[in-house]
Amino acid sequence: MASLMENLIDVLNRECSEYEGLLDISQRKTPVIVSGDLEKLQTITDEEQNMVNRLNRLERRRTEVTADIATVLNKDVTQLTLTNLIGMLAGRPSEQNALAVAHDRLQRTVRELQRVNEQNGMLLRDSLEMVEFEIAMLQAAKAAPETANYNRGAYSAGETMGVNRGFDAKQ
Repeated sequence: MASLMENLIDVLNRECSEYEGLLDISQRKTPVIVSGDLEKLQTITDEEQNMVNRLNRLERRRTEVTADIATVLNKDVTQLTLTNLIGMLAGRPSEQNALAVAHDRLQRTVRELQRVNEQNGMLLRDSLEMVEFEIAMLQAAKAAPETANYNRGAYSAGETMGVNRGFDAKQ
C-alpha cells in the first residue's frame, strides 16, 4: 500500500508541475492574443497541445493507481476521492501530509489556470467580435446605394456611393 501511495503522490506532483507549465503558457498567451500575433499564437498553441498530451498520460496513470488503491482498500473506485483518501490516512501522517500538500497545490494551480483561460477566452471572443464588425462594415460599404445614372441601353451606369475604388493622389 505504501508503494501505491508513493506512486499516487508522485503522479500528482508530476501532474501539478505540468499544470504549472500550462499556466505559464496560458499567461504568455494573453499578450499574444492582445497583440494579434497569429504566428506566435500558433506556436504557443502547439506547445500547449504537447503539454495537454503529457497531462492526459499522467491522468491515465493516476486513474490506474487510484484503481489499484481502491482494490487494496476494498473500496469502490468511483467513491474514492483524494479528499476521502487523505482522511483514511490518519494513521500515516507523513503520507497524509504529502498527499494533502499535492492535492492542495494541484487545486490551486488548476483554479488559476481556469481563471487565466477564461480571461484568454474573453479576449479571443472580443477579437472575433471586432473582426466580425470590420467584415460587416466592409460588406456594408460594398452594398452602398448606387446613383441613379443610366446609359442609353437603360443599364445602370451609376457609381456606388461611399466606396473608394482606389487611391486618389489628389486627396
